[in-house]
Amino acid sequence: MGCASSVLTLSDIQEVQEHCNNLFTEQEIVSLYQRFCQLDGNGKGFISADELLLHTEFSINPLSERLLKMVDGLNFKDFVAFLLAFSAKASMNQKIEFVFKVYDSEHNDKVTFGDILEVLRDLTGPIMSDEEREAVLSKILQEAGYTMESLLLLDDCIKILNKSCMKMEVEVSTSLSL
Repeated sequence: MGCASSVLTLSDIQEVQEHCNNLFTEQEIVSLYQRFCQLDGNGKGFISADELLLHTEFSINPLSERLLKMVDGLNFKDFVAFLLAFSAKASMNQKIEFVFKVYDSEHNDKVTFGDILEVLRDLTGPIMSDEEREAVLSKILQEAGYTMESLLLLDDCIKILNKSCMKMEVEVSTSLSL
């Protein structure tokens, strides 16, 4: 599934669909493949962090540094699986699992108060002071039955975030002009 030929076979499409629990249609996968090929500037069949940083929409994202660690070196199949969390068809648990990976900066399957605070700092920038961020985060954790010293596992995050009205969706364009 390298981009050199720029053609996906039906078998390739079905393989990607199975890898992503059949949540994307054939047309969506073809559209995503075209975008993947645009991002894979050197045509090697995977996306590097350097290639992604060339795109303004990615480089200006306040979480780009964290996301770069997650996407650097992804092949097409894993690229589509990465995007699954942004699909309206993905379950809330799939979305929360993605968010958990964004917070889990040490990749140890645990999220600390500091991990969440870093993401909140990235998202809010100078709009909030560190004291305000800490107060907000402490209140949210306290209401969920946790403290600043708690180590949160994925199940804990599912418990906390399932109560929220989190919406994390991106529409996949199926038109040929990306």
